[in-house]
Amino acid sequence: MNADHRILPVPEGLAGERVDAAMARLFGLSRTRAADLIAAGHVELDGTAVAKSDRVLPGAILDVTIPVEADPLEVVPEIVEGIKIIHDDDSIVVIDKPVGVAVHPSPGWTGQTVVGHLAGAGFRIATSGASERQGIVQRLDVGTSGVMVICKSERAYSVLKNAFRNRTVDKTYHALVQGHPDPLEGTVDAPIGRHPKADYKFAVMADGRHSVTHYETLEAHRFASLLQIHLETGRTHQIRVHMAALKHPCVGDLTYGADPTLARRCGLERQWLHAVRLGFEHPESGEYVEYESTYPDDLAHALEVIRDAH
Repeated sequence: MNADHRILPVPEGLAGERVDAAMARLFGLSRTRAADLIAAGHVELDGTAVAKSDRVLPGAILDVTIPVEADPLEVVPEIVEGIKIIHDDDSIVVIDKPVGVAVHPSPGWTGQTVVGHLAGAGFRIATSGASERQGIVQRLDVGTSGVMVICKSERAYSVLKNAFRNRTVDKTYHALVQGHPDPLEGTVDAPIGRHPKADYKFAVMADGRHSVTHYETLEAHRFASLLQIHLETGRTHQIRVHMAALKHPCVGDLTYGADPTLARRCGLERQWLHAVRLGFEHPESGEYVEYESTYPDDLAHALEVIRDAH
């Protein structure tokens, strides 16, 4: 355990104070944090455990262990099973992201990350952007797999950041959605904002951000359709929100109203959504490059179940 260990005599000025109040004054902690440390057994007075309401005497030895709380945004280098490197050069690294891996650390996420993997694998990433998001010009949800690009040079970062902002990057996804969208191909142009009742999800909202999704049907089966989707904008959960708004949520996407029975039949524990292709002008050479990712096992299996369902 990383901890800060401090031993101090109680000064005259704090004589008769409660232990939690004295600790708050001596160590600059909040009273609550001091009380938590006492409750966790991290505090001794003259070698014996104390209660937070005990009073301190001048000259008594206060022995406190303060565990260092992990920074939720710290990038922890850690090799992640299943991240495949599709392409690597001096400016960019293109990866195939597996499901269950976040792109970068964020508050509340304690799992593995793409930036942690790249740090663990010895990749030098561009330092532009917030420290936990360095080199990141696009994101995929934790529950979405597929191809994504990370920038290694500062120049690549600024060029590609602009390309994503100006929507000159070709982002192609495949999604298996419930039912059959009508028409079979079309465009969803509907603004997306935070869901008014659940802050972990999004919804079509009148005052949301401009969001455009183009789709076409590749295969239509009894229970579901395989769509090819081109994103014009790149909002969080965009495809999932737009498909749910059409009443054709991604198979397995229980957050956005998918049928749990169908998800179980398909053996899915996440939304059927995969980033299959990414195309852009290479930030150094300027030539158009395109990278692809095949379906991972769980999605391939689910698609077979749907194809075989009569």
